Amino acid sequence: MSGDQKDDKEKSSIKHIIQSLLVNVAIAAAKGVAAVMTGSGAMLAETLHSTADCSNQLLLLLGVRESGKPPDESHPLGYGRDLYFYSFVVALLLFTGGGVFSIYEGIHKLSHPEPVENVWLGLGILLFSMVLEGWATWGNLKEMKKRRGKLSLIEYLKRTKDSDLIILFGENSAAVLGLSVAIISLLLAWQTGNGMFDSIGSIIIGVVLIGVAIFLGREVKSLLIGESADPVVAEAVKATVPDHPNVEAVLRLITVQQGPGEVLVAMKIRMKGGLSTQELVDSINKFEQAVHDRAPEIRWCFVEPDHEE
Repeated sequence: MSGDQKDDKEKSSIKHIIQSLLVNVAIAAAKGVAAVMTGSGAMLAETLHSTADCSNQLLLLLGVRESGKPPDESHPLGYGRDLYFYSFVVALLLFTGGGVFSIYEGIHKLSHPEPVENVWLGLGILLFSMVLEGWATWGNLKEMKKRRGKLSLIEYLKRTKDSDLIILFGENSAAVLGLSVAIISLLLAWQTGNGMFDSIGSIIIGVVLIGVAIFLGREVKSLLIGESADPVVAEAVKATVPDHPNVEAVLRLITVQQGPGEVLVAMKIRMKGGLSTQELVDSINKFEQAVHDRAPEIRWCFVEPDHEE
């Protein structure tokens, strides 16, 4: 990935994070008012969810900023994985601050059910929130469609290295699902006069948030501990060999995703016999440059000549 492409991708990520942040600030305030006015446990769970999302998006912004710092003596490979760290923290907060607390609140309300009040106000705010969250989710889907190319959405979510984008998509899609549950539970509690339905809605919202947090945590953990780059990077390296007559084969190849748009490649290659030291060095340097040209996302490339085992 070229410097300009990386900058464009970073700007796009920041744009989507800020978009989600503004949406969640507005929604959290509206839901908070509705939770007080209606006495709904499901509404309170949704308020906590949106408030936690605001904190999460601030953490993602911090992660994007930190991951863009250049390499230095203490971190020669840069700070790209900082974004994965903050993304993992977001998944943990979504699990505890959103999911666990929502389930706790639902169980508490279940043992002490209370009738809901001002239902129409609550429904109006929930529908308002649904429109905003749906708009944010649609923006995430459009950006992912741009980045995933021919991959299906499910395959992209499994393979992507864009942790910030999948975190936003996970949060926003969970919010849409949670809002749907809150609307249904609020209507049932109002129609039946039984606050138990509202409490059950809070528990379901908590379960949804925990499920999304676990999925996001697993995906980001793999990147955090050192995941291989997209297979197209390895394919690009191997496709470079035929253009260089002094390079006969790639014997061993390791790729590591170091951060958004930053890949480390280390390889052993078999060189043509009879080359002088100067010819060997020049051939390797030309091969490295060709690899960079074919796969610009490769930021570090280490090549070692060897014999086939």
